[in-house]
Amino acid sequence: MPHVDLSRAREPRGVAARTEPVQRASRAPSVPVAEVVVDTGLAHLDHPFEYAVPVALTDSVQPGVRVRVPFAGRDRDGFVVARHAAATHPGKLAQIRRVVSAEPVLLPHTLALCRAVADRYAGSLTDVLRLAVPKRHAAAERALPVEAPALETVAAPELGPWEAYPAGPAFLRRLAVGEAPAAVWEALPGQPPDLDWPAALAVAASTAVAAGRGAVIVLPDHRDLDRLDAELTARLGRRRHVRLTADQGPQARYTAWLKVLRGHVRCVIGSRAAAFAPVRELGLVAWWDDADDLHDEPRSPYPHVREILGQRAQQESAALLAGGFTRSVALQQWVQDDRAAEIRPATATARASRPRVVVAGEATGATTDSAAAHARLAPQAWRAAARGLERGPVLVQVPRGGYLPTLSCQSCRSPVRCPRCHGPVGLGSTGVSLGCRWCATLFRERELECPQCGDRRVRSSVVGATRTAEELGRAFPGVPVLTSSGDQVLAQVGEDPALVIATPGAEPPAAHGYTAALLLDAWALLDRPVLDAQIETLRRWLAAASLVRPGAEGGVVVVAGVPVGPRPPAVEALARWDPVWLAARELSERKDLGLPPAVVMARLVGERRVVAAAVDDASRQLHERGVELVHYGPTLVTAGATHPSQPTRSPNPSGPAGLRDTSSAGTDAGHPRLGQPEAPAPVASVLRVSCHEAGELAAALRTVAAQRSARKAPGPLQIRLHWPG
Repeated sequence: MPHVDLSRAREPRGVAARTEPVQRASRAPSVPVAEVVVDTGLAHLDHPFEYAVPVALTDSVQPGVRVRVPFAGRDRDGFVVARHAAATHPGKLAQIRRVVSAEPVLLPHTLALCRAVADRYAGSLTDVLRLAVPKRHAAAERALPVEAPALETVAAPELGPWEAYPAGPAFLRRLAVGEAPAAVWEALPGQPPDLDWPAALAVAASTAVAAGRGAVIVLPDHRDLDRLDAELTARLGRRRHVRLTADQGPQARYTAWLKVLRGHVRCVIGSRAAAFAPVRELGLVAWWDDADDLHDEPRSPYPHVREILGQRAQQESAALLAGGFTRSVALQQWVQDDRAAEIRPATATARASRPRVVVAGEATGATTDSAAAHARLAPQAWRAAARGLERGPVLVQVPRGGYLPTLSCQSCRSPVRCPRCHGPVGLGSTGVSLGCRWCATLFRERELECPQCGDRRVRSSVVGATRTAEELGRAFPGVPVLTSSGDQVLAQVGEDPALVIATPGAEPPAAHGYTAALLLDAWALLDRPVLDAQIETLRRWLAAASLVRPGAEGGVVVVAGVPVGPRPPAVEALARWDPVWLAARELSERKDLGLPPAVVMARLVGERRVVAAAVDDASRQLHERGVELVHYGPTLVTAGATHPSQPTRSPNPSGPAGLRDTSSAGTDAGHPRLGQPEAPAPVASVLRVSCHEAGELAAALRTVAAQRSARKAPGPLQIRLHWPG
């Protein structure tokens, strides 16, 4: 790839990039020049530009306001980031066209955070600003009072749930006096509502607010938010905090965001959209369940909530709290590097809080009940369910939703694929024809022939929640069977006996806890070809197991379908209820193998020629800087991954080192829809550097993106960095 000198890239006429200020003989008493970050969408123009401020707009053009400016023959949106008395550009400057709103929506600390995130992830500032500052809603601006109402002082809360953690009171004391401790918190399972993890987060937030500081808490989904919302309302009172989520609607979201900006509230909870909330005098950042993939931003530059809040805590000297029932490998790296301390329950308290765990293995053991055999239950699971239903609800976790989502050949067990698009073939419900999950083509029984052995018979590979509900309904006649998965997620279940069939992440809490939980088809989670299979499996299991009553009250968790042989690490960690042991084990192995988070990797996805040119350019830059680079690939982006221009959050296995590919959306696996021309198959390459050279890798990839933008290079290229945490 020929080198492109970006300093020679042409700027639009009358617009000058801001450089170092020029010393003039005299300075005007006014500040007629504004620096504006313009939303150009072009990587090589990712810097502020100078504009002249018309006399009529002198008072309204202030740092942080939205403006419209002429750029390359059209008006574009931008943010004013500074005012200057003199320009660095010797020629005539273009004038700001108009001020969209006099509201200074881009605060200095938000701008600094966005710039840091963009640099860290090899992205552009405007991409991050789109994540941080919601679109303006004029009616919301007019309706909300500019001046914040006077609020009564909040009293410091009692320790409450934190008394069960030896290091918990010390964390709250430091938070209350304005210090900035950082902690990774392992939460207790099976707690009553007033001692459960939402109550603990509410106490931490209340402590910050009582000290005159703000708090930002990020949770994966709306069900978690509902629980924390109720706890904060009970402790702080109404209108003392707001929710920020992407699905609120334009006016509701912007109103909540303005309440934070104007100082009406100091406590913000929300999904990843809340990580950039403009809280002033920030005292606490916290998030729950670090390994949940909902914390991964699906839009460029794909930052993780952990990285955003970690950077923010450092810049604003705020306390940091990362909680969960499990511990991600990235957070284990933080603990081992002394970036965060541990908050764990006392051993005796933890032992008394958790349910008994039974490993049933493969469901091949003999059972005297034919209904149990048809329900695919091991004897231990059958007995646990039968006994549990005598006392209350029983939770059954299955890996997948649907009926029979995946089929395989009866003879050789090869996956059944659609002959038209090569997508997976499944069965939607009983009596329905087989269908492709990608192109929706239907097939008659025995129409599909296995390309490996020629057999036309099929069998289920994975049984979904709907089919499991049918089987268990027949196995336990007269017992209500409830399903919670997909778009139909139950908020809560009562204390009466019932079978609750749920997919991971959709398990509703029970009023007084479940009497038992059955974790079926363990192999389906353990056998996933991804780097974090063990950690993710344990996370899903503990999320369900934490809803079960303590062992002293008869609570039991049965994990069934474990492959025969030595126990997989996730199963051993569940049996011991020791997520820290698994995280430390995984981190040690990855250090030995040179995998994240022991190293930093970047994944480049696009057409083969595009990826090859980008890799060559990045390699040349890093070689000139003396950085040792390891390159893997290219490899075809296979089933489950698509074109890099179509990002989504769903994790898919592909590429070296089992890195998750989140580049799929629209059509699956890069296959075009029927009737559309077939695009070149995308490939992926992975670049690896040591952690201390990660900044060099990010800078090199930013230059690659800028050069491609300046040359108008054809073909999209997705660049995604996987940071160590």
